[in-house]
Amino acid sequence: MNAEFNIIEALGQIAREKNVDREMVIQTLADALVSAAKRRYGNVDNFEVQTDPGSGRMRVVARKTVVEEVNVPELEIEIGEARQIDHQAQIGSVVFEELNLADFGRNAIQTAKQILIQRVREAEREHIYEEFASRIGKIESGTVQQISHGDIIMNLGRAEAAVPLKEQIRRERYRQGDTVRGYIFEILKSSRGPQVLLSRTHPEFLRKLFSLEVPEIAEGIVTIHAVAREPGERAKIAVSSNDERVDPVGACVGVKGSRVQAIVRELSGERIDIVPWIDEADIFISRALGPATVSRVITDGRRHHAQVIVEEEQLSLAIGKSGQNSRLAVQLTGWGLDIITDEEYQRRLRRLEESKVELRRLEGVSELISLSLATSGFISIRGIAQAEVDMLRTVPGLEGEGEAARLKALAVAYVEQAEASGENLRPATLEELEAAERAAAEARAAQLARAPEEEAEGGAALTEEPDSEGVEGSGSEAVSAAPGESEAPTTRPFETS
Repeated sequence: MNAEFNIIEALGQIAREKNVDREMVIQTLADALVSAAKRRYGNVDNFEVQTDPGSGRMRVVARKTVVEEVNVPELEIEIGEARQIDHQAQIGSVVFEELNLADFGRNAIQTAKQILIQRVREAEREHIYEEFASRIGKIESGTVQQISHGDIIMNLGRAEAAVPLKEQIRRERYRQGDTVRGYIFEILKSSRGPQVLLSRTHPEFLRKLFSLEVPEIAEGIVTIHAVAREPGERAKIAVSSNDERVDPVGACVGVKGSRVQAIVRELSGERIDIVPWIDEADIFISRALGPATVSRVITDGRRHHAQVIVEEEQLSLAIGKSGQNSRLAVQLTGWGLDIITDEEYQRRLRRLEESKVELRRLEGVSELISLSLATSGFISIRGIAQAEVDMLRTVPGLEGEGEAARLKALAVAYVEQAEASGENLRPATLEELEAAERAAAEARAAQLARAPEEEAEGGAALTEEPDSEGVEGSGSEAVSAAPGESEAPTTRPFETS
């Protein structure tokens, strides 16, 4: 092989075919040739490759110093030989001696070739990886090559793709040569090059399909706010329009259902519910549970949870087969949903009131705190006594320093006292509560009725003894303790045995 040869054009063609940088290919070959020269002539750093882009010529040269007598042949050249290369060469100057590639030996040339091939392949893989990495989140289609352990191996042209078994729609079956579309969700590097992972079950796949089929979505007129899927079975999407002239649901459905049906066919018959989105949680939740009719939605913004009340005949429809409709509604809205009938709701209200009555027995527990405790799951004094202080701190109203610990200590003391006296900690029922309230009201009315008579007779007022210890409150709320009962607990008026 001659020291001078035309390969620049050939390297450019390789770069175009592999879609890599031409300069990188040229530099790679230059480095490979320098490595081959070192193997042949000694491991010194005076070799370099000179290229002429205009003529397409490349040559390997050794940089040598001109001397009268050569002591180190790899680095020095005798003056006579130097002037054959450059007739103006002088002692101490540097000349470039061209090397004959044929002298490198077959193995050295083969090594240079392998280095070039390897570097070009690595550059090609890196370019393909970067190309597909920028396409994560988009839809790609390819041809099925084989099925391996349930995974579908596909050819995307310049890269290999796979649809893992868990990312496939369960009812679908594929054959070699089929064209399959999927959502790019990850790119892996492997010894065989980048591998593109596609999904047909990802919720974003459904969103992208609607973007392709519905021009109003691609143009930004219609927005998809949320997507919920059980792949191959059923899906729900929430849409809205920023143009009052455009119906978002109608745009997604298309004329005679043409648009949505195209997506349904792509997803092997997956049923799709299109829900109008609204920034009002109770209304949106009602719509998300369609086709069921919802009577009322009670939301708890702190817990991001809602109670959905439906008629008895709508309950099974709202929950759906195997709970599918409610699960999709939860995914779509992002709210925890508790779907119940009105009868069950009223029953829970009664239980809540009973719990509040028991919790109010603890000193310092107000109506608001008892409600907050009961709705947070602390429905009994014993439950508070057994709870961790950190859990009690999560209850609204007990976030203050020491509030939760103080309440727990009161509950523990109350339980210990009740157990010592054999008291039943069963909460009072609503009936007992109402009876107690009626009795208290009747007692107050009777007391007020007697007050004018006592004043007319010069009798004592309601609070005859200023230092009496049996009075709580003031005015019409004051109730004197009966003789011998001044030491009885006054914070548990509705205890029952």
